[in-house]
Amino acid sequence: DNPGPGGVPGLAQNIGCALGGNGGLKIPFICFDLAGGANIAGSNVLVGRQTQLDLLSTAGYSKLGLPGDMIPGGTEATPTATSNGDFTDTTLGLAFHSDSAFLRGILEKAGTRGANINGCVIPARSDNDTANNPHNPMYGIARAGAGGSILTLVGSRNSDSGGNSLAPALMVDTEIRPTKVDRPSDVTGMIDTGNLTEILSNQEVTAVMESVARLSDRKLSRVDTLLETLVNTGQDATIKNLVRCGYLKAADIAERFAGQVIDPALDPDIVGPTGIFTAAEFNGDGEFRKTASVMKTVIDGYAGAGTIAMGGYDYHTGDRSTGELRDLRAGRCMGACLEYAARKGVPLMMYVFSDGSLASNGTVDNSVDGRGKGVWTGDNSSTAAS
Repeated sequence: DNPGPGGVPGLAQNIGCALGGNGGLKIPFICFDLAGGANIAGSNVLVGRQTQLDLLSTAGYSKLGLPGDMIPGGTEATPTATSNGDFTDTTLGLAFHSDSAFLRGILEKAGTRGANINGCVIPARSDNDTANNPHNPMYGIARAGAGGSILTLVGSRNSDSGGNSLAPALMVDTEIRPTKVDRPSDVTGMIDTGNLTEILSNQEVTAVMESVARLSDRKLSRVDTLLETLVNTGQDATIKNLVRCGYLKAADIAERFAGQVIDPALDPDIVGPTGIFTAAEFNGDGEFRKTASVMKTVIDGYAGAGTIAMGGYDYHTGDRSTGELRDLRAGRCMGACLEYAARKGVPLMMYVFSDGSLASNGTVDNSVDGRGKGVWTGDNSSTAAS
């Protein structure tokens, strides 16, 4: 960079434009927003009157989707490798049912990380099948200091919260509204320089972007926005400086990320023979591509917090198998985030929530995917949790 008055740092300093990012100052934060009313308490994460292992009645567990021969405290005929032998599993520092689909998915992707993981469950009533629950805390996380080297917040849906459920109204800050990220091209697009990288070196791309910023600065000096004369708002300099700052930040990002691989699809920790996802998994499931895109953006420090919204969790479909398969996929996505954070040596906080929940009437689905568990027969906000 040219540090003189015409250089990018000099121009930025003159107009109060903050360059560079401060990602990594706070623990990365990822929300899983399971839209529709997923089961969290009981068949996935255990709940009790006082503690997780303060066991419920047989009828209570039946309502939560567990038949009498699968309730915590019983004896498992064929315990899993990580089970405590009594239908409980505390591998992750949080007590799960040993056949929890969330747990099976997490262990599939992050099976060696249990000693580094801890958690808690919060039973909390919320309304069913609505986006009006103020569940999403990302603005509060940003207010506490979370930020990224490119963005503050990202989310997989184009909404004020970045997901399905709302952000609390008092926390919303439209200046840091989540940028939509749900595929690898959204990640690479954050530092997109068009076709320049195909014909120029990284250093030449940076030089071009800096030249564009300088030319724009000179052109703006000759532009009359009419804000001082015709409209008389006194905001001519403010508007021009905002435009200048946009060009300066583009040049700064081009320099800081030149030569770096930010495409999740090209990260060997994410996709490939030693990756979290095989190429077939990654290419065959949009939820995996979405998860990879958000987790790389947040864990690598490009954004301070992100939301992964997953649809289809209103699964009282007359069986148990549908919900089990969707919970398993969500668990794999959660496990992918935990495993990627571990590989990068970065702490991570995950928050899983849903709009309402559901309950079982005790009917059992004995199909292979139903796994002998209770059929989900209807919405029930009183069984909700995070």
